[in-house]
Amino acid sequence: MKPLRDRRHAGQILAARLREFDRDRDTIVMALPRGGVPVAFEIAHVLRLPLDVCVVRKLGVPSNPELAMGAVASGGVLAVNRDITDDYGIPQSAIDREIALEREEVEIRERDYRGDRPQLDLTGKTVIVVDDGIATGSTMDAAIRALRLRNARRIIVAAGVIPQTTAAMLSRRVETVTAISPRVLSSVGEWYEDFRQVPGAEVRELLERATDAALPQTGEPSGSGSSTPPMGRSPVASPGRS
Repeated sequence: MKPLRDRRHAGQILAARLREFDRDRDTIVMALPRGGVPVAFEIAHVLRLPLDVCVVRKLGVPSNPELAMGAVASGGVLAVNRDITDDYGIPQSAIDREIALEREEVEIRERDYRGDRPQLDLTGKTVIVVDDGIATGSTMDAAIRALRLRNARRIIVAAGVIPQTTAAMLSRRVETVTAISPRVLSSVGEWYEDFRQVPGAEVRELLERATDAALPQTGEPSGSGSSTPPMGRSPVASPGRS
């Protein structure tokens, strides 16, 4: 059996490790669609916090679209991994084309997921930014930049799976918390029993259920009483000095 049953299970584990933010009026949960939304919804539900999305799009290597050479995010934020673009010999013209396509996709998805709901004001807030897993950190790097541009006071990265090297890299910049931190990561999905694709309709439904205010307390959180995998407690790790 794999350590994580599904994304909701990952969210329950992360919520337990973020309990200090329970009902904190100055804390907002931000999800990276699509896979991060079910994880973030569970965190927001358990801790009674508002939920919103930070749309980030991976810039795929032309010859290997699953490999990220960078990412773009809401607000025109751009992060390019020059080590990868240089290693693969990707010309700037190809990088520029990918950036233009994905920036347009960010705008489309912002409208699709959020609808008429305005963005939450992050000024002076603690932001818990959530994904189902982080591999190289390029996508999360773009998200962090976008959140800083929106004047977040404190940023905490939370994800179901973060390999140790990536966790160490992120922890030099922000606080991090994870359910699982393997030494080697081939793929995020290998740590989940159920890692199905999350449809856009599910993203919209979860965002509609999570209002700008903390969710009302209506009994036990979903999945309560389930056991946590015996992987030990992983407290929030503060950023180190770079």
